[in-house]
Amino acid sequence: MLKRIPPGEAKLGMFIHGFEGSWMAHPFWRTRFLLERPADLALLKASDVAAVLIDVSRGVAPDPAATLPEAVAEPVRVLSPETLRADREHARRTIAHARDVAQEIYDNAQNGLSIDARDAIPVVAEIAECVARNPAMFVDMARLKTKDQYTYLHSVSVCGLMVNLAREIGLDDETVRAMGLAGLLHDVGKMTVPAEILNKPGRLEAEEFALIKQHPETGHAMLHGAEGINQQALDVALMHHEKMDGSGYPFGLKGEAISLAARMGAICDVYDALTSDRAYKDRWTPLRAVTEMHGWKGHFDTELLFAFCRSIGVAPTGWLVRMQSGRLGVVLPDGTQETRSKIRAFHSAITRRPVPLEDLFRGPGDRVVGTEDPAHWGFTNWDAAVRRLIEGHGVLPDTPHA
Repeated sequence: MLKRIPPGEAKLGMFIHGFEGSWMAHPFWRTRFLLERPADLALLKASDVAAVLIDVSRGVAPDPAATLPEAVAEPVRVLSPETLRADREHARRTIAHARDVAQEIYDNAQNGLSIDARDAIPVVAEIAECVARNPAMFVDMARLKTKDQYTYLHSVSVCGLMVNLAREIGLDDETVRAMGLAGLLHDVGKMTVPAEILNKPGRLEAEEFALIKQHPETGHAMLHGAEGINQQALDVALMHHEKMDGSGYPFGLKGEAISLAARMGAICDVYDALTSDRAYKDRWTPLRAVTEMHGWKGHFDTELLFAFCRSIGVAPTGWLVRMQSGRLGVVLPDGTQETRSKIRAFHSAITRRPVPLEDLFRGPGDRVVGTEDPAHWGFTNWDAAVRRLIEGHGVLPDTPHA
């Protein structure tokens, strides 16, 4: 039996069945778990979750007075400036430590020394804890890289993104950490590629690109048999450049032939590369990155890309999405920095009629449950309508008659 309570009324021993609130995020690795740790309880009470679903048949029941009616949600809890500063400093220290450990592992690989991933396991746990504490803070700070330390910081960032995505799709704690380790080690094969090729500002020659394309198999060979290596790390090192339509490398694998870990790694690797400064290009905004990635048909697992967008709070502009309430909304940029997205709810999938406009972002309300095809709902000139919304020349897409 499920009960709906404010996060402030949660207590140890409750079984968490789900969360309501921000449409793209909740503060835990899993959506269903027994609330046992005081740190998790404190995190929940400080979060922006609007309400918590408790399964009273599997844990402690809430006080009757704490139960919320189905249509009422508690106001969003805003983290204090002191908490944000503490989270920022914690993320800075975690990233710096992880960078140093990654640099040692990668440099040893470059020098022909054996890899011992056991040294990285505590670091992955630190990153996982930091991501659980404040996902947006870690992801945003990890995007800021110096060009001379790109390889190491890119690996740290991909580790955090993998942890965040694994949490979003509900993987268990052990698998979450395994995915993080895979992200940290995914590019170790690049240590055999000359730096002048990796950082070349101009177009690569055919033989240079052929050399770069060897790094997945080289990295797999480096990791195979090494201490502390899991199957996810082997898969991601070998297959993170494979594409769903078979056009990737090194083997041209298609669809389910690419492991879950590698499909996740492909998304996290490309997103971080696109949003980082490189010797040959300036970084893209998160919004531009996910919008472009969504447009690369056949490149990524579309369901995982949807989950990834939800995990980082950014979605491709122009997505038509269905929300838990049955409303339809269009994804639009939130603010001028293009680091977050919002949804403008405008139509009912149930009545097939317009509903009062509402912009949703980081507040109580619906959670996105899927994407929709505008043509299926009869919305005409969808792309043009989205452009008008962005330019401020309209408030909603053209809506069909019921």
